[in-house]
Amino acid sequence: MPTVPPPDAATPLVLALDLGTSSLRAIAFDAQGRPVPGTEEQIPYQNTTTADGGAESDADALVAMLRRCLDGAVRRLGDRADRVAAVGTSCFWHSLLGLDAAGKPATPVLMWSDTRAAADAARLRQELDAAAVHDRTGCPLHSSFWPAKLAWLRRAQPAVFDRVARWCSFGEYALENLTGEAIASYAMASGTGIFDVRRLVWDDALLTLLDVRRDQLNPLVDRDRPLGRLRPENAARWPALARLPWFPALGDGACANVGSGCVGPARVALTIGTSGAMRVVIPDAPPQIPPALWAYRLDGAHYVVGGALSNGGNLLAWLGRLLAVEFGGATLAQAGALPPDAHGLTILPFVAGERAPRWMDDVRGVVAGLTASTTPEELLRAAMEAIAYRFALVYQALLPLLVQPHTIVANGGAVLRSPAWLQIIADTLDHALLAMPPGAEASARGAAMTTLQTLDVIPELAPPALDPAAGAPAYEPDAARHARYAAALARHLRLETLLFPTAGAWDAS
Repeated sequence: MPTVPPPDAATPLVLALDLGTSSLRAIAFDAQGRPVPGTEEQIPYQNTTTADGGAESDADALVAMLRRCLDGAVRRLGDRADRVAAVGTSCFWHSLLGLDAAGKPATPVLMWSDTRAAADAARLRQELDAAAVHDRTGCPLHSSFWPAKLAWLRRAQPAVFDRVARWCSFGEYALENLTGEAIASYAMASGTGIFDVRRLVWDDALLTLLDVRRDQLNPLVDRDRPLGRLRPENAARWPALARLPWFPALGDGACANVGSGCVGPARVALTIGTSGAMRVVIPDAPPQIPPALWAYRLDGAHYVVGGALSNGGNLLAWLGRLLAVEFGGATLAQAGALPPDAHGLTILPFVAGERAPRWMDDVRGVVAGLTASTTPEELLRAAMEAIAYRFALVYQALLPLLVQPHTIVANGGAVLRSPAWLQIIADTLDHALLAMPPGAEASARGAAMTTLQTLDVIPELAPPALDPAAGAPAYEPDAARHARYAAALARHLRLETLLFPTAGAWDAS
């Protein structure tokens, strides 16, 4: 997405907060949704992982980082801070945080990738009508969502569970720390698995089962309802932001669709960052949500339907560490230059578990076909292809919800820096890909665009689609390469079925 020189930035500006799973950032966008260079402040961080599948972060440490991001962004804006009209926020979906009676964290932030609740998810699938829960909440009964995590906490840490007075996402907690008001947007609530996405209310049947009261959850609002102004101490710290409306946190996937221009059934967003996802924003949910997919909310008028992969850039980064090669260096370029599926390898890329399309909680990564002559380049190439195969399965489930023709727009830091990976995906899907410019931040831009639309600065959520004629990189599929990948995908699925015939999870195949 083209940037705009600061003197030419159209007012009003919007400050976007992008709370991701590996970094926090703040950056200003102008009235046309263009990032203003020189205003960005970003702080990377790492989650704490444990051998038993834990993935968590310290809520107050993240809030402290967010404050530093705001310090930096306000400092970088300088006199232009007076042109900022509002603050919007994109936040990672599915996090769970318990607060005590004083509003302080009683638990760490449990991330979507925390799999310690896998056995509890399996038990819930046996006790409940899993398809009915999925159709009400839009979320499968899987360890990444709240029902399994709440059941795990109640079973494994009953004293902690009993001490919790309120449950929320990290985005809600962060904005409560800044503004003093605790609310949950429909978007964030829809990623919990305890929210009825059709009726826009908390799901009472699940709350009763999980021993959670409605008053232990934040009130629900749509995205256009601002929070209160900054707390006094924060207003004194950032006086330029004190008078502004701060809008509720929205799910990062929903924001990525808006930020990449993918609103409506003719535009599909494909994201690869740490993990991966393929999503469409539509006005109505299907009569029955496909088992392979989830259905969340952008707001009261839009659903976000798609599938998420637990593995994306994290798989290549893990291989890079294992092989002692640089993820973005020459080895990756050499891997991209290899012929399609010419390495004799079949990879099941489940090093971080699996979500769509089968929602298997107890699978592990597999590399088959290794020989003494296998090279790092071949392993990286096979890993890129394996991720593409998982996207192909999600795409097949999404197709009935799309119109023809449709556009697929790729975004995310991991894939945008690899033209070879983009081409592999285009060939595997047998569909052209348009790529956002390298460095473009779709989620942050989506937070800005939703805020601009709420302020009536722009008339609609869907910005103009990327145009190859205007320089947007396009990757066209090749029929011969697609045929090779189709055969490789069939081999990939045979190995998966052989090793994980049921995997103890809801089989969405």
